[in-house]
Amino acid sequence: METQNYSNYKKYYIPHHFIFLPLTVFLTTLGIWEAYSNAEHRLEWQMFSILSFCLLYLAVMLRQHYALGNQDRIVRLEFRLRYFELFGESSGQVEEKLSFDQIAAFRFADQDEFKKLLEKALNENFSASQIKKSIKNWKADHMRL
Repeated sequence: METQNYSNYKKYYIPHHFIFLPLTVFLTTLGIWEAYSNAEHRLEWQMFSILSFCLLYLAVMLRQHYALGNQDRIVRLEFRLRYFELFGESSGQVEEKLSFDQIAAFRFADQDEFKKLLEKALNENFSASQIKKSIKNWKADHMRL
């Protein structure tokens, strides 16, 4: 396997990036062009343009949705790892008592605050917003999509 570096780190999914997306862009453009130049079938071409644009939009948005879903799973895994590092046990029972928003809020807290805020979230039912507002030593998360 080739060593990864700046010049080769990008990854493309050929059917999506080089076939489906260009084809839907082409079809949308063709539909718009024909809608303005073909007066006899203007309505049909307008409908074709709308449909092809909706397919393009859906394809782009679904990819984003999958990325965010995967990222949410990673946030949960980070919480589990951090909990295990601090307490030496599984976070299963604790996780069941917390919402995802609460779990995600903990990623901004440092180790000391994590413990204190976790107690408050469990005992006083602190919301994600309250957890975030209580953090004094904020750890930035610049990697979230």
